[in-house]
Amino acid sequence: MTEAIRKVNVIGHLHPDTDSICSAIAYAYLKNKIGDTEYEARRAGTINRETAFVLDHFGFEEPELITTVSPQIKDTMIQRLGGVDRDLSLYAAWDLMREEDVGTLCITDHSDSIQGIITVRDIANANMDIFHASILSDSETKYGNVLSTLKGDMVVGDPQSRITRGSIRVGTSPEMMDGAVEPGDIILVTNRFETQRFAVESGASCLIICNDAKVTDTVRELAKKRECAIITTPYDTYAAARLISMSIPVSAEMLPFEDVIRFSVNTAVDDARKIIAQTRHRFFPVLDESGGYEGITSMASLLNVTKKHVILVDHNERSQAVDGLEQAEIVEIIDHHRIGSIETSGPVYFRNMPVGCTATIIYGIYEESGVEIPRDIAGLMLSAILSDTLAFRSPTCTPRDVFVGGKLAEISGVEIETYADAMFDAGADLTGRTAEEVFHQDFKVFSRGNVRFGVGQGSFMTEPSRRAAERLVGPWLKTGAKSEELPIVFYMFTDVKSQSTDMMYYGANAEATVIRAFGVTPEDGIAVLPGVVSRKKQVTPALMTTLQEMLEEHS
Repeated sequence: MTEAIRKVNVIGHLHPDTDSICSAIAYAYLKNKIGDTEYEARRAGTINRETAFVLDHFGFEEPELITTVSPQIKDTMIQRLGGVDRDLSLYAAWDLMREEDVGTLCITDHSDSIQGIITVRDIANANMDIFHASILSDSETKYGNVLSTLKGDMVVGDPQSRITRGSIRVGTSPEMMDGAVEPGDIILVTNRFETQRFAVESGASCLIICNDAKVTDTVRELAKKRECAIITTPYDTYAAARLISMSIPVSAEMLPFEDVIRFSVNTAVDDARKIIAQTRHRFFPVLDESGGYEGITSMASLLNVTKKHVILVDHNERSQAVDGLEQAEIVEIIDHHRIGSIETSGPVYFRNMPVGCTATIIYGIYEESGVEIPRDIAGLMLSAILSDTLAFRSPTCTPRDVFVGGKLAEISGVEIETYADAMFDAGADLTGRTAEEVFHQDFKVFSRGNVRFGVGQGSFMTEPSRRAAERLVGPWLKTGAKSEELPIVFYMFTDVKSQSTDMMYYGANAEATVIRAFGVTPEDGIAVLPGVVSRKKQVTPALMTTLQEMLEEHS
């Protein structure tokens, strides 16, 4: 791996079952114990009731949902440029842009919420508006802004007060100002006593004296009496007149928040690139997960992406994996299924064993690493094994699963039969559930070449609960197939204690496929399969072989 690892997500398959969730949590715990990198268990879908029962029983919160591992804005180089106050002057903003080599600043409030943005273009437009003589009063500019922009000193007045009236005028002589100066105007003058005094007497709200000219006591006292501010500046009249409009606050020229193109740290990089390509702006605000200001990004920043690093547990097929996997860095795969369609860009740690459950494999890694398994983690791993092996009744169950299950039961203090019954009963409870929820509680998509189909499975401890599920889910199979964009779907209603399965199906040639694959004759859309309980070993291979043969025969 050549890229720096920020965090590794440990993820099970889509439509997660108990093994995929519990193994992700158990393996993330182990990796955090033996490594320096942060590992976090995530779920790729809604957990089912069986899994919810298990997590609650052993005191765990469900892992955070992850819908894609495509690069997000937070996986790029966000420029951590601080927000600026809405009263910052345009001149100070322009100076900061040059210093930071950016063309955009974000205006934020005291709680770090974005109020708007200001760009070089906005500043240039304001600077070119030479006929907006009332710009200072219209924007209620602070005198402090005028001082900093003109590098001035306040001789009379309060720097924190605001300009609320008047226009900017250049006072050359009393004769020229007579009739042109209105009460409240801001007058730029030089060192002529007569001009300074006439401007104050004419009702000016502020006198800006250029070239650092002296202010006589007479003018000073008259200004105080008339409540006229006085500022001295080292700039000459021409420079001061050009610069003074740049003292207005950025809030006067900013693009307000509701009109700003902005991104969340969770926005997909691909989506951000498409949006940026359609606008003339170069820099864009980035908000954190709480909506606060995080920094800025640009098209150039989005070219330098750090891939997400993931560990896959309980699956190794692309169709069962979270979206965006081709843009992520797979670092490990821990699984007990057939080798599927996932490809990696380089060598990875791949542990695949013919056992009944991923948690059985993870138990061995705990042993090899010399890490003690806590009671609650042991409970999760035991639950995964019981779920995947149907409490050791499934043909996928191996002696290793039974051995490991016994060890984990000792650590967790669980009585296997009693606990398994409670777990399966929780999963079979249909109270308040929709057909869609039951259909997706344990549903996987399988593909090879041009063959693609889905198989769902529900496990039930009693015949009434199984029959109730069949009545609920059966009519929904057609909708389920369309929602998954599959030509054909099968659903296994498995009776754990009798070790048999009622199979329902939908799609072109679905019934013919079942007849040929299992040698049975369905009745009323249900194929009874005695002794069939394993999707992985008994159902999926038979369906895959049959569908491939039928495809070849019709090609």
